[in-house]
Amino acid sequence: MKKKLLEYLSAFVTEQRNLQFDKVLRNRTRYITVALEDIYQPHNASAVLRTCECFGIQDVHIIENKNKFNVEEGVAMGSSKWLTLKRYNRNPMNSLEAIQSLKESGYRIVATTLHEREESLLDFDVSKGPFALFFGTEISGLTPEVINHADEFLKIPIYGFTESFNISVSAALILHHLSIKLRSSDIYWGLDDNEKCELYIEWLKKTIKKPEMIIRRFEELNSVSKKTPIISLL
Repeated sequence: MKKKLLEYLSAFVTEQRNLQFDKVLRNRTRYITVALEDIYQPHNASAVLRTCECFGIQDVHIIENKNKFNVEEGVAMGSSKWLTLKRYNRNPMNSLEAIQSLKESGYRIVATTLHEREESLLDFDVSKGPFALFFGTEISGLTPEVINHADEFLKIPIYGFTESFNISVSAALILHHLSIKLRSSDIYWGLDDNEKCELYIEWLKKTIKKPEMIIRRFEELNSVSKKTPIISLL
């Protein structure tokens, strides 16, 4: 039924748009995912979303403990429209819930922070399995909850006096390097056919005017076809 719906909806956009969707889907990945913990500056949060979308990262996990995550569309440039944003905001401290969810989904928890067990970005091994990159607040960084439950620690080599990059710059540098490293490897990092189909439908719904009405019409047509009796010619 999903494939039929996809075919039906795709007729409501141009051929060029369908080709673009197909091209982007072939480059989407969930092998790498990003988790943003308590980011409170909208322009930084929005810049990270834009970077994730540009590098084909589909899922971004939003952890809201003290700070509400706000998107500044002038910076994000509509990128959030094409991403899957998963929010954790039900409790005063939501970081552990996000970590548990990601670990259950098979992700390595990678804290982007200075630590005695830190590993250079240049040496990071993408082949050990899917990984979630955690980025913390602009001032205090990641919480002890993330640091204590992280599987690995990642740092960007720095050769000046300043100890760290701005969060949006850090995300861009790390995702650029690891995305190239992953895509040039023999690892299967793409989406499966079912994931592609589901995303394609979601993107079409966000592109077409009045998608609910069109989908309702599709369901009515399929309902009628199912109820139509088969007349034997024998």
